[in-house]
Amino acid sequence: MTLSDDQLERYARHIVLKEVGGAGQARLLAAHVAVIGAGGIGCPALQALAGAGIGRITLIDDDIVSLSNLQRQTLFGTADIGRQKVDAAADALARLNPDVTVVRHAKRVGAANADALLGGAGLVLDGCDNFATRLAVADAALRLRIPLVSAAVGQFDGQIATYCGWEADKPCYRCLVGAEPDRPDASCADQGVLGALTAVVGSLAALEAIRQIGGLGEDGAGRLLLIDALTLRFRTIALPKDPGCSCAG
Repeated sequence: MTLSDDQLERYARHIVLKEVGGAGQARLLAAHVAVIGAGGIGCPALQALAGAGIGRITLIDDDIVSLSNLQRQTLFGTADIGRQKVDAAADALARLNPDVTVVRHAKRVGAANADALLGGAGLVLDGCDNFATRLAVADAALRLRIPLVSAAVGQFDGQIATYCGWEADKPCYRCLVGAEPDRPDASCADQGVLGALTAVVGSLAALEAIRQIGGLGEDGAGRLLLIDALTLRFRTIALPKDPGCSCAG
């Protein structure tokens, strides 16, 4: 891919990095990322991905913008209340970077449609807010052999991990959560969540996605990043493959 003069200027701060350069920026522009959820995690992640020049984003969310979203879902404004989140987010990303194509799906991912919605993506970033969707996305990503960056928040805590469970020494999402089909969701509507924390977690999830696409630094698969916003501490722990998990064969 040959970068245009406008692209050379837009992505100059990437290109000057020896770890990225023109070839790395071209990889970002050729990349296709599926993002699950345009909420507290999804909004900052989408903004960072679009700013970085991810060429194609498949955005999946069945919700509409509400007033209570605006405390943390930074792609939206008061005028967007009542709109489909995928439409409002796509408009915001178009204003940010015309290089990015956003494919919108105003629907919820489930076991029946996950393969069709995620097929063709080179990476999945999941920032959804319910466990059933997380399982459906994780199982599909494993079947399709698509790296999965999974991010979650709750009140003052966050976590991020990358899953490539088809690889012999890497875990899948079920290596962490087990084989149970579902579990009760801890809704931020019930428990609350610090808005700035979702911005941190969403940005870090986008950073991990960019690292995976560009092959930057150490491989994050097999590690779980834990964030405690009350103490402002970050901790990384090893996440081994569970020999009893179905991904272990």
